[in-house]
Order: sequence, then structure tokens, then C-alpha cells
Amino acid sequence: MKKVLQIAALLCVVSIPNVVSAANSKPRARDLGIEVGTISPGKYNAITDVTGVKVGHYTVDIGEDIRTGITAIIPSEHNMYRFPIPAAIYSGNGYGKLVGATQVQELGEIETPIALGCTQCVWTAANAISDWFFATSDTGQHSLNPIVGETNDGKVNNMWSPDSAKKEYTLAALKAAKGGPVEEGSVGAGRGTQAFGWKGGIGTSSRVLPKSLGGYTVGVLVQTNFGGDLNINGAPVGRELGQYSYKTQLEEASRGEVTIDGGSIMMVVATDAPVMSRNLERMAKRAMMGLGRTGSVAHNGSGDYVIAFSTNKKVRHIRGNTAPNVTQTLSNSAMSPLFQGVVEAIQESIYNAMLKAETVTSSRGTLEAIDVEKVKDILDKYKVTHFDETLSPNKPTTY
Repeated sequence: MKKVLQIAALLCVVSIPNVVSAANSKPRARDLGIEVGTISPGKYNAITDVTGVKVGHYTVDIGEDIRTGITAIIPSEHNMYRFPIPAAIYSGNGYGKLVGATQVQELGEIETPIALGCTQCVWTAANAISDWFFATSDTGQHSLNPIVGETNDGKVNNMWSPDSAKKEYTLAALKAAKGGPVEEGSVGAGRGTQAFGWKGGIGTSSRVLPKSLGGYTVGVLVQTNFGGDLNINGAPVGRELGQYSYKTQLEEASRGEVTIDGGSIMMVVATDAPVMSRNLERMAKRAMMGLGRTGSVAHNGSGDYVIAFSTNKKVRHIRGNTAPNVTQTLSNSAMSPLFQGVVEAIQESIYNAMLKAETVTSSRGTLEAIDVEKVKDILDKYKVTHFDETLSPNKPTTY
């Protein structure tokens, strides 16, 4: 009881020095006329367009070498231990640390919020979720399966320092979680990450299906930290800017230096469609297609994971129920529009992460933000913006 009271008190007042807000006025993809796909986004074009989903960030700069943070995704405010929600985890390339994955693969459901952070932060974050959950619910004494993903931000962050991994960071991100617009770029778990050789970060997007296809919403959030050849709606932006796969590696090899390829990306997919774990896994697999559209090849050293879940109450069951469950769920034939929503939203969320990112520097190195003005020039050159102008005037209610 004493420990629960201590955690509850910490949730009320979390005060940590040297915390940086990464909010900025840089453009998102659609601000530049980059319209991905044919399905319209939701109100916020964010994972929070899925009703009930909340996102919180905690961004940390300490001294000369700590540039990190935590991003928390809360799927629902209901007691997720008593009523777990259907979920699936897909490993596009398993070079990483994803806490809690095997239980989700076995049972097809999650029972806690999701946290994203740095590679060496996952175990501390998992402990923090456990503390938070038992302090804010009435589940009693049970084992718990926190879900925590990671990417390696070691280019600019000393993730081996105790200052990179503190429970307070995760608790603060959980406390900050809210609906509505989601901060993107060099914020939270995206503080020290990269993408395609530039500064990456947190990105989000959503798609709302026409009523004729169910009217369901798909929302995604990504934590980018991977390599490849940046492609935006068909424009070879990476190649035009002289940043493409193995260019740097070949130059360093000629000098006798050694580099590590890849990186990682965490992708979270949420939907309000009544979908169980098997079809959620099918949705999760399609996230890799959205990643591929941007120019990634899932390098050997890249941990590419997808966590997918449904918030629909019709596919939610009480833990421990031994009677047969009556479930209303979509058939396989109804899944294709949701697949397309996932692919489009993942692709756009990666663009948002990069465009919103700001340059981050520490004593360990610098990750430069991509030059937005140069990107605009390249997009104009290849005429890949304002695709919506070529669509039917009936869009988005029809294809």
C-alpha cells in the first residue's frame, strides 16, 4: 500500500529539470501539398482520431549528452486488465527489444498502455507502466504484461547513462497523454532518432473509411530511426539531396571506417473497427508496405515492429470468462479498405516525422533536420503534390 501511495503521489506532481518542449511550427506533409493515397484523414490526421486513444510525450535534454524521451499511447480509459483489447504484434525485422511481445502473440490481446523509448530504456519503462497501472486501477495483485518498444538513439543520446532511463519519464508521459492534436518530430521517444540520414522522430496520421465501407477509422503513430532512400510520393528526395543507401558507408569504407547499417522503427496501428487479433496481424503486416513506400528496405540491423489494436467494444471480453463469447467481427472480405488505410497512414506519418523534426545536437553528434525548402523544390520538380486535385469531386465518400 505504501508503494501505491508513493506512485500515486508521483503521478500528481512530476517535476524533472532540463525538459525540452519540441513543439514547433514546421509543416506537416499536407501543408506542403503531399497528399498520400486516396482515403481522407480524420479531424486531426493522427492516431487520436480513433476515439479514446490518447498520446503523451516526455522529452528530455540533460547536460551535454542526454537527448531522449518517452512516448506513451493509452488505447482506452477502461480497465484494460479486466477487459483486455484485441491486439497483434508483427515483426517485420526482429533486431530489437519489444517487451511483452510473446504474451500478445499467444493470447491476441493487450492489457496495458504502450510506451516507446530508447533501447536501454525499455525495462525501466516497463516497470513504470506496472507501477502506474497498479496505482491507477483496482486489479489487485496480478502479473502484468507491459508493452514497450524502442529504437536506438545512441547517435546523440548517451542511453547507457542512468539519466536516460528513469521511471519518472514514463510516468510523466502517461500523465501527459491526451486526445486531439499530437506533437510530432523531435519530441518524446523521437528526441534522438533519425530517418534516412536526417533527423527523424515521432509522426502520426489517420484514415477514415467512407460510410459505404464501414466508416471505420485507422490511426497510426511511428517512432522513426531507420535508413534507406527517401522517396516522397514518387519523388527521389534522398537521391536529389545526395543522401541514399550506402553512400556514406562506401565513403567511410574507403577510409577504413566501419559503420552499422539500419536502425529501427516502431509502428503503432489503432482502429475502431471490430477486428480480432488474426486480422489485426494482417493489418500490422501492411504497415511494412507503407514503410517500404518511403524507401526503407528493413536493413539487417533494423528492428521494424508493428503493434496493432482495436478499441471496438464489440470485440472486448472480460478476463477469465469461461463461457463462449459472442463476437461481432469483420469478415476477411471486409479487410481490404482497412489494409489500404494502414499503408497510406504509415507512409504519411513517416513524412510528418521528418518534416516536423528539428536538428538535435549533443556532445555525441548532430542529427540535422531535412531542409524543408529544398524538399519543396524537389516535390515541385517531380510534380508530386496536390494529388487530391486529380480525384473525383465525390471524394472522399466514394473511390
